[in-house]
Amino acid sequence: MVPTSTLLRASRPLFRQSAFSPQASQAFRAQQRLCGPRFRFRDSGKRWQSTAEGAQQQHQSWFKRMWESEVGIKTVHFWAPVMKWALVLAGISDFARPAEKLSFTQNFALTCTGLIWTRWCLIIKPKNYLLAAVNFFLGLVGIVQVSRILMSDTANKKGIADVAEEIKDDVKEKVKEIKA
Repeated sequence: MVPTSTLLRASRPLFRQSAFSPQASQAFRAQQRLCGPRFRFRDSGKRWQSTAEGAQQQHQSWFKRMWESEVGIKTVHFWAPVMKWALVLAGISDFARPAEKLSFTQNFALTCTGLIWTRWCLIIKPKNYLLAAVNFFLGLVGIVQVSRILMSDTANKKGIADVAEEIKDDVKEKVKEIKA
């Protein structure tokens, strides 16, 4: 397969003005003069807009600005974080539950989801800071829950070993009593 750069380098003569007939060049220039400067690239971007429009946007109500925004009330960029707060609140309410009754895999999945999507929300365009915030807190809640579960498991393993030692000692004492 031929690299793209080689193909583009080979096609350069086709795009030079000398490759076109003089009549085509004149017709193109005449058409540009008729259209005028209104089709320039720099006139179409937000960077080149006048400040009068910015002042007009500041006088609009908060609701109108949120409604017309690209991350406003009528978009998924607004409602996804609002609904995702329910997961954060559910995780916070699980702080009151005993760690033995919590699912490690579920909380680990919520932790990973929160941390991964926090980063992703700051990469996508438009940047969604509301969704990044809720995912950040979801990751924090997950980290707390996973650490609670792991601490409980290590404590229970030590406790089981101690219980096993106690049972062994009791069995040894019973055996001595029976022999005596």
